[in-house]
Amino acid sequence: MTVQEEFEHSAESERAGPWVLAWRRFRKARLALVGGIVLFGFVFCAIFAPWLAPYDPLEVDLAVILLPPDDTYLLGTDELGRDILSRLIYGARLSLLEGLLSVAIAMAIGVPLGIIAGFYQGPVDTILMRFLDILLAFPGVVLAVAIIGTLGPGLMNAIIAVAIYSTPIFTRVTRASTLAVREEPYIEACFAVGMSDFRIIWRHVLTNIASTLMVLATMRVAVAILIVSSLSFLNLGAREPTPEWGAMLAKGREFVLISPHAILFPGLAIILLVLALNLFQDGLRSAFDPTSRKH
Repeated sequence: MTVQEEFEHSAESERAGPWVLAWRRFRKARLALVGGIVLFGFVFCAIFAPWLAPYDPLEVDLAVILLPPDDTYLLGTDELGRDILSRLIYGARLSLLEGLLSVAIAMAIGVPLGIIAGFYQGPVDTILMRFLDILLAFPGVVLAVAIIGTLGPGLMNAIIAVAIYSTPIFTRVTRASTLAVREEPYIEACFAVGMSDFRIIWRHVLTNIASTLMVLATMRVAVAILIVSSLSFLNLGAREPTPEWGAMLAKGREFVLISPHAILFPGLAIILLVLALNLFQDGLRSAFDPTSRKH
């Protein structure tokens, strides 16, 4: 590329909006595109599950117990003769719901707390951070199990437990990002012209930290799916006959020696979804990295 072509390319990039530049960087991350396609496939299955599933996921047929994959049952059947493929398709709904809902709750609590701590600082910041340090001292699954022990087992309680565990992470990241934005000269200019705190936070702070929160949220969805599936595997989350992947693994392990497909396919579904989310998150991080100069 000549100097003139490089200059024209740079000028064109400057004229393009930030979202256009982000999309260009994202397209160059080939693994992120693969992750996005796989993720879209899971979302598609979740939305159109009633039309894609060949059988009722709750229908019991004792005449076809633990059948291996064949032309009739593409992924085989479980211990009650239920079609595993249909249960996986419906399970995509629950797995995505687990991740999205727990992250949404964590963001709804953690982001405002992080902005308040980072924007106003002082005693509020100190007290809040010390409390969050206590929560972060516990391993995720251990803290979630402790919360479920208080709330009681169940899918919704598992989602709430994971949301509580994820809240300190969103709070700390939001606080750090807010502190960085708070020191920018244009924020001082906003104070100088008498702009209200709410307007500054809404129009300038949130706008500048949104990309960071988007990347973090994508990563935390994958973590939440893993933790909730683990809780369901321990019989603390979703329970039979709910078609949830963790619960399917828990039930299928009893028959792993005679019908390994009963745990193979639910396990692969969890791995693929979490891997797709992580690849997609890597692409988002590259796309919204403000230090990236390659368009």
